[in-house]
Amino acid sequence: MSTPARFDRGHTDDLMTFLAAGPSPYHAVANAAERLEKAGFRQVAETDAWDASTGGKYVLRGGAIIAWYVPENARPHTPFRIVGAHTDSPNLRVKPLPDSGSDGWRQVAVEVYGGTLLNTWLDRDLGLAGRLTLRDGSHRLVNVDRPLLRVPQLAIHLDRSVHTDGLKLDKQRHMQPIWGLGDVEEGDLIRFVAEEAGVTADEVTGWDLMVHAIEAPAYLGRDQELLAGPRMDNLLSVHAATAALAAVATADSAGSGGGLPCIPVLAAFDHEENGSQSDTGADGPLLGTVLERSVFARGGSYEDKARAFPGAVCLSSDTGHAVHPNYSERHDPTHHPRANGGPILKVNVNMRYATDGSGRAVFAEACEKSGVPMQNFVSNNSMPCGTTIGPITAARHGIRTVDIGVAILSMHSARELCGADDPYHLANALTAFLEG
Repeated sequence: MSTPARFDRGHTDDLMTFLAAGPSPYHAVANAAERLEKAGFRQVAETDAWDASTGGKYVLRGGAIIAWYVPENARPHTPFRIVGAHTDSPNLRVKPLPDSGSDGWRQVAVEVYGGTLLNTWLDRDLGLAGRLTLRDGSHRLVNVDRPLLRVPQLAIHLDRSVHTDGLKLDKQRHMQPIWGLGDVEEGDLIRFVAEEAGVTADEVTGWDLMVHAIEAPAYLGRDQELLAGPRMDNLLSVHAATAALAAVATADSAGSGGGLPCIPVLAAFDHEENGSQSDTGADGPLLGTVLERSVFARGGSYEDKARAFPGAVCLSSDTGHAVHPNYSERHDPTHHPRANGGPILKVNVNMRYATDGSGRAVFAEACEKSGVPMQNFVSNNSMPCGTTIGPITAARHGIRTVDIGVAILSMHSARELCGADDPYHLANALTAFLEG
């Protein structure tokens, strides 16, 4: 049977490239920056004085990127339209003393990052990626994107009760990957990674390294209407927001946007999966500082900033739960988001999500304007509700925030699943939102 034509497979094809090229937050923001550069954006350093020039700008800090576009008609108190997302995903991260092993096996000591589904990392071919910090203070990205590591599961012959009692994994004892045979040798892993990065081990004074599944993203299903891949939570949103910001900036600079009534912003943070409390997390000062400096660089005063922030709106875009066909009772009985049904509006009256009625109206308008279907998500009252950067952004900056996203299955797995059309739906809705 031939594959039916999709209305825009190009966007999802590009998402697959973005996912594969982003095995760490540092790679993800580098790729986002490269795409924005092609749309005319330029990097500004936080340590430099900022000017009042118009156009697209961005700041990089670690695994976070804040990008914004200043139109010609912008005034100091012009409000912001922000899409917030995060660059990190649950995984296994290398410890400060990484060389480990026993019984003739060489292993890598790792720490569990975020709320990962541990069993999904078992018996997979794994690579290693992240950044190295060098003696001169610079950073070097590294990506060993080939079979290097494996977390082997215990054979059923040695765990006869696994099907009756369930798989029980101890994070310390059972999740340490193997990467070879022989005696443990101190400094071995970093020497290997340094060579992969094209530097010497003596140059390396620090590292932020993490494990990733090397299997490429792929269309799935008889009609290929599904997409399977790593780190959709939440690089799917980072990719859509980057595409939307670039599209809005390109249209405005070409004079085809009619003049933007706002300053569109992309805010992609690190460390959402462990609480956002870092200098690159949503609970840190990065976003507020960048927005403030943007106001002041355009000749604004504290009064202008005080006017711009209440007029701002943020869409906190993160993945949510599609109804699971094998566990439908775990979902709210009247709210069943489906794959390829369009982005979801996430609501929780206890403010685990920041959406309220006025925020719903903002997102509904963006979906209507872009011709995108919209779905609603609430948690089953008997199940604890997760959270996002949305409430943090709203509380920290006093900015009206709406929680949205794409409905997926297998959230926090090493490999997640969504509808192949939904990333394009999301990007179109974000573009309409950023246009104001």
